[in-house]
Amino acid sequence: MRRVKHIHAGKVRDLYDDDGDILLVASDRISVYDVTLPTPIPDKGALLTQLSRWWFERFAELVPNHVLSATDVPEEFAGRALRCKPLTMVKVECIARGYLSGSGLQEYREHGTVSGVALPDGLVEGSKLPEPIFTPTTKADSGHDEAITFDDVVAQEGGDTAERLRELTLELYRAGAEHAAARGIIVADTKIEFGRDADGVLTLGDEVLTSDSSRFWPADEWEPGRGQHAFDKQFVRDWATSTGWDKTPPGPEVPADVVTATRARYAEAYERITGETWGS
Repeated sequence: MRRVKHIHAGKVRDLYDDDGDILLVASDRISVYDVTLPTPIPDKGALLTQLSRWWFERFAELVPNHVLSATDVPEEFAGRALRCKPLTMVKVECIARGYLSGSGLQEYREHGTVSGVALPDGLVEGSKLPEPIFTPTTKADSGHDEAITFDDVVAQEGGDTAERLRELTLELYRAGAEHAAARGIIVADTKIEFGRDADGVLTLGDEVLTSDSSRFWPADEWEPGRGQHAFDKQFVRDWATSTGWDKTPPGPEVPADVVTATRARYAEAYERITGETWGS
């Protein structure tokens, strides 16, 4: 008989040990500025899980991933859990950026760089970069991740691993952005995580190209120089900021209209990218 044991609670996902496999279970919680808000977004966990599953299958020929099954999971987790092989995670958040936004925009305004990568003068919020760039951050167990340079990744992980992380991150970003662009979505940036399996093979883990880990913008509304309409949790970030909240716990309750609009944006991103109708 399988024995499922809860081993970790993250801001959005919970991890369970299931006879040596890992159950990665996405909740309906939403986190902004590293604070989990008290109001869930219905179907969010299932939407994230099913979009990740779709991308993992699409990228399987580019890089190994941790998924063992999307269906062999306990009934109570059906639709929002993946059975995965355990990984030793690389302590780097691997971020690819094709457009200037978020913390990258803040650094650019101050220094003309993002994670140490020099960018041309004259860029504004939402500008498309000359080419996608690798802008890693720390992987904090709690609190905020901090921007680091590629040289920092080399110092931490070694030159060969750092090169491979950058190569894979940009390759996955380009492939995902090209697919999404054909369906009217700009992938402005995305966060990707890697680990090593029992044989030491670098493996794609966590989630991939979801509305929680990426900035998705409708291409027909893109206009540099202002904030963009978002199919991702930037909508909730902007709402939370507008309340005057100081970005420290506890977070504010999310009103019903913002919850409904957020769910709709997550569902639209899923449907556009996958070509499947969200039936939950």
